Amino acid sequence: MQRKKFIQTLITGAVGMTTLSQFNRFTSDLKQQDTVMPVLFIGHGSPMNGIEDNPFSRKWTALAKEIPTPATVLVISAHWLSKGTRITAMDFPKTIHDFGGFPQELFDVQYKAPGSPQLAKETASLFASTHVELDHDWGLDHGAWTIVRHMYPEANIPVLQLSIDYTKGPQYHYDLAKELQSLRRKGVLIMGSGNMIHNLRMVAWNKLGEEEYGYDWAHSMNSRFKELIGNGHHDKLIQYEKLGKEALLSIPTPEHYWPLLYTLGLQEGKDDIAFFNDKTVGGSLSMTSVKIG
Repeated sequence: MQRKKFIQTLITGAVGMTTLSQFNRFTSDLKQQDTVMPVLFIGHGSPMNGIEDNPFSRKWTALAKEIPTPATVLVISAHWLSKGTRITAMDFPKTIHDFGGFPQELFDVQYKAPGSPQLAKETASLFASTHVELDHDWGLDHGAWTIVRHMYPEANIPVLQLSIDYTKGPQYHYDLAKELQSLRRKGVLIMGSGNMIHNLRMVAWNKLGEEEYGYDWAHSMNSRFKELIGNGHHDKLIQYEKLGKEALLSIPTPEHYWPLLYTLGLQEGKDDIAFFNDKTVGGSLSMTSVKIG
């Protein structure tokens, strides 16, 4: 199907729009709502979760039915690092297969959700502390599409990605997220995508088939992270390097942890906290995910 016809099919009837520019105006001119959207941190794990029917992917599917249907999804993925902060601003973000060594079936996936250039501009304008570049080259990496294709398989909800500035530290990312707060009241589902515990060098590849296999330090740190999140100790989570050797084993590099800080930065005082997909895999990976609100 041609791109223009796709968009026309997507929105004809329901809102009476027949052009891409009208659709962009619809998605960008998001109105203040009574409902406050939840914020998610998703442990995305292996790219194969994007095509497999397993407990993790089934929970993603169920989650979409449990929360309000968003007007737009904004993903902060561990797999888009940049110097400075960028936001996807194309009409149709491409599906990025940013991995190797997996079955062809995974490379064949095309998740054809629209983007929203106008909403990207509106979102970029929210940031007072930094300049956010509009990006026309990236797309949706596997930290985004492997999850949202299970949540919204019809690909009828615009999806944007916000990059992570690798030159900045944890406190910066936590504070930057707060500048997105107003989007929660405009129907935008903001989702951090990474893994709290992510040590690929220590993965027990021969144990990946065993459910909930984790090293003692991984189980211990997973419990500690949940305790700190549940009790609102964001300061300790920001300064994770001070949590001891187990934390350093869990987070040898910070890119998969940073998305959690974006999710935590958007927490409000009355938000409930729920954990799901609370499992360790391969010894040194945690799929534990968080719903706030």
